[in-house]
Amino acid sequence: MGAMTAVLLVLALVSVVSYFVARSWGRAVFAALAGIVGAIFILFVVLAVQVFDGDTIAEAARWVPQLDLTLTFRLDRISAVFALLVTGAGALVLLYCMRYFEAREPGLERFAAVFMGFVTSMLGLVIADDVYLLFVFWEATTVFSFLLIGHLTRLRTSTAAALQALMVTTLGGLAMLVGLVLLANQAGSSLLSDIVASPPQGAVGGTAVYLLLVGALSKSAIFPFHFWLPGAMAAPTPVSAYLHAAAMVKAGIYLIARMTPEFADVPGYRETLVILGAITMLNGGIRALRQFDIKLIVAHGTVSQLGLLVMVFGVGDPRASLAGFALLFAHALAKAPLFLSVGIIDHATGTRDLRKLSGLGRRMPVIAAVAGLASASMVGLPPFLGFLAKESAFAELLAVAESRPIAMLAFVVAVLGSVLTVAYMGRFLWGAFARKPGVEDCSVVHAPGPILVVAPAVFAGLTLIAGLAYPITDGLLQPLVAHGSEAAEHLALWHGVTPALLTSTGVLIVGALLAWRLCRMTRQLPPPTERFSASHAYWVVTHLLDSLAVRLTSITQRGSLPFYLAVILIVLIGTLGGTAVIGNGWPDEFVFMTSPVQAPIAVVMIVAAIFSLRARTRFQSVVLVGVTGYGMAAIFAMHGAPDLALTQALVETVTLIAFVLVIRRLPQRIGHRAGTAKRWLRAAIGAGVGLVLGAVAIIALGSRIADPISLQLPELAYAGGHGSNVVNVMLVDIRGWDTMGELSVILAAATGVASLVFLSTRVDNRPMIRRREARVAAREHLMRVADPNNPAQRMTWLLAGRHLDPARRSILLEVVVRLIFHGLIILSLYLLLTGHNTPGGGFAGGLVAGLALVARYLAGGRHELGATVPLDAGRILGTGLALAVSMAFIPMLFGQSALASAWVDLDLGIFGTIPLVTSTLFDVGVYLVVFGLILDVLRSLGAEIDEHEEADMAAFSEEEVGAR
Repeated sequence: MGAMTAVLLVLALVSVVSYFVARSWGRAVFAALAGIVGAIFILFVVLAVQVFDGDTIAEAARWVPQLDLTLTFRLDRISAVFALLVTGAGALVLLYCMRYFEAREPGLERFAAVFMGFVTSMLGLVIADDVYLLFVFWEATTVFSFLLIGHLTRLRTSTAAALQALMVTTLGGLAMLVGLVLLANQAGSSLLSDIVASPPQGAVGGTAVYLLLVGALSKSAIFPFHFWLPGAMAAPTPVSAYLHAAAMVKAGIYLIARMTPEFADVPGYRETLVILGAITMLNGGIRALRQFDIKLIVAHGTVSQLGLLVMVFGVGDPRASLAGFALLFAHALAKAPLFLSVGIIDHATGTRDLRKLSGLGRRMPVIAAVAGLASASMVGLPPFLGFLAKESAFAELLAVAESRPIAMLAFVVAVLGSVLTVAYMGRFLWGAFARKPGVEDCSVVHAPGPILVVAPAVFAGLTLIAGLAYPITDGLLQPLVAHGSEAAEHLALWHGVTPALLTSTGVLIVGALLAWRLCRMTRQLPPPTERFSASHAYWVVTHLLDSLAVRLTSITQRGSLPFYLAVILIVLIGTLGGTAVIGNGWPDEFVFMTSPVQAPIAVVMIVAAIFSLRARTRFQSVVLVGVTGYGMAAIFAMHGAPDLALTQALVETVTLIAFVLVIRRLPQRIGHRAGTAKRWLRAAIGAGVGLVLGAVAIIALGSRIADPISLQLPELAYAGGHGSNVVNVMLVDIRGWDTMGELSVILAAATGVASLVFLSTRVDNRPMIRRREARVAAREHLMRVADPNNPAQRMTWLLAGRHLDPARRSILLEVVVRLIFHGLIILSLYLLLTGHNTPGGGFAGGLVAGLALVARYLAGGRHELGATVPLDAGRILGTGLALAVSMAFIPMLFGQSALASAWVDLDLGIFGTIPLVTSTLFDVGVYLVVFGLILDVLRSLGAEIDEHEEADMAAFSEEEVGAR
């Protein structure tokens, strides 16, 4: 396992563990997390030294060899500097979190875990070489950012902003996925390094590039997707500083920087990026000037700078790309401390409104100095990194404009946008720290501690150090671009009196005058109108979609189950029936039956189905429908499928019990009967479905022209899964992924059923002490001499028998259940442990154990159910699914493919040999999930309904007493 793979696994593990550690450590957990991420930063510093010496570090771990899925990571110069940005900024922001949050702030543990998950995803994104793996990390950052933006769940603005960001970036991500698939297919490789080394050409390649741009532009908040980023300022300040300044929004820029050298010549590529970047930069700058919230000033300024980055990279020239990388890191190092400073101001004063802030420069001089340094780099003052980057951008855009006219447009917009940058940063400093006439000086409620100031101070200091040490900065950035015939000018603080220097000077003068004018205006600029904005368009579209969904739902979802079923079955008849009629797949001869026993079984099933239509009570209908299921089990048994027969019989029994539990609360008789027309229509639909499915079965059986794959399954089951029971080996080994998905569906179904029944929570809140007391009391009462003629004093045969109403007890049932319960449990374990080589398995074993539990419930009621299984059903379900998933992924840690089985034959001498197979543990997970599902059904449809019924009876009795 390589270093990069190990780092990602460690970070993923830390993100999970941090949730539990934060519960006991509180906000101190952020210090430990900052140390871990800082150590990873140092590791990448060591790797970056090796990479900048000319090496490229590549790692590959085969995941699913059959599908050629490989976890491929690659560290070159570009990914190395981005990895340093992700880890370095992450460590500083985590240190800031240590004092930003309150000691016991609600949701702190969730924030710590999700933030580390985002760090993991962002790092994986920049070092992933496989495009599909890159997309997985890309979407993971989207999900984690959604959770971080919506951290303050009690605020509606926070959840709405999170949903908006999720929808916009997910839409772009889906478009990007299509583009990645097209590029990978055209290039014949899914490795990003191979694709950019030999980029696909033609219409398909061009289409794929533009689809990738949709994803990149939406991620980096470029017009027309720019509106989600200012709304995301509802997130806590550390989220804004990391995601929206140093990390997430840079993901789209990273992808553009990767693509541009090879795809810049795609028709319209340069023009698209420059024009959209220009609109974004100007729009963001103008909107920043009209904000009163200092955090929104910084946010709209971020949008503006992202537009500048897209313009510079979009020019598609190595010289401009060098300036783009300089701007990217200058922006990240300067904008992060600005966000962090805003968080400190908000934390100290309780407001971010510049109309209410006054005199903070004197009360918080350190924060004012940090924000001043960061702002100086943002506007491009020497000797900061921002000055190097801004002057380089002006110089290179002018140079490229000689051969590419689109660069002149980028230069003009960059100059205008830079003037706006100087203006809104000046207004930010004035609004946050200056004393304003007529405004009372703010009182600092929470003075920032030294730890809170460390992170923004380090960021701001780096902007100054990187500018002063410009030879080192230039040496780090020059290797990031492939120089053509004309090399980019080296970064330096002095190139002489050049057009770029004169332009920078003019920008600073004009921007300072504009800022001075705005700060002296008695009437501030009105807030920007949202009527014709992209944000307004988003809300209009989503409102229309909601309205359309409501109208469509009112038409199609009429609340009638027969109507829904009729629509589904009619569509089934039309599609499959039409295909059967049109197709020419009918066999030449028909075999009516292969065994004489089939005829009576079929007659019983048909008669039961017909009589179920004529049943007058619900119980009769359920029993008659169950007869058809048992008939199917008999047919399976007759055809040499004991596993299927056993499972079918057990499932039919459990289903029958579940129906009985449900219909207890319904009227006994089926009251409403449909009219004659509806009955004939339903009969026609039923007959049509029967005929169509029968025809499909006949055609399918007669259309085979090759040997079935099932002929090879016995050998495959024994060679690959070390088992003789083909059905069980398929479930837990050969097609284990399907089983895992089905377990997830079972878990979701159990949760859905419980949520429909339980009023407040689905967790079993009955005290554990009552269950223990039930066991002790049952043992004491078991051998007690009682009057057999007195129902109230009869001896109890169950744990909770003393809680039963004497009038509803059945001694015969109690005795039978007590005798067979342990036998059923042993039988279920036997089926579980021997199912790999004989009929059975985890599914059948879980059903038998569940039936044993059903027997206890039917005999002893809800108290007996709680005393028999002193565990919550949800925990059993979760444990089973976790065990199954673990057994799927553990083989990967040993270099094997997912779900690979290992075994050892244990020799017991005269007792024979016992095969121990790892897939049996997967089967144990299946057993637990099935058992937990039945327990959950009994708790929800049985015990909980019993409790409701008892409460209703008690209330009715009280009403009668009151009436008397």
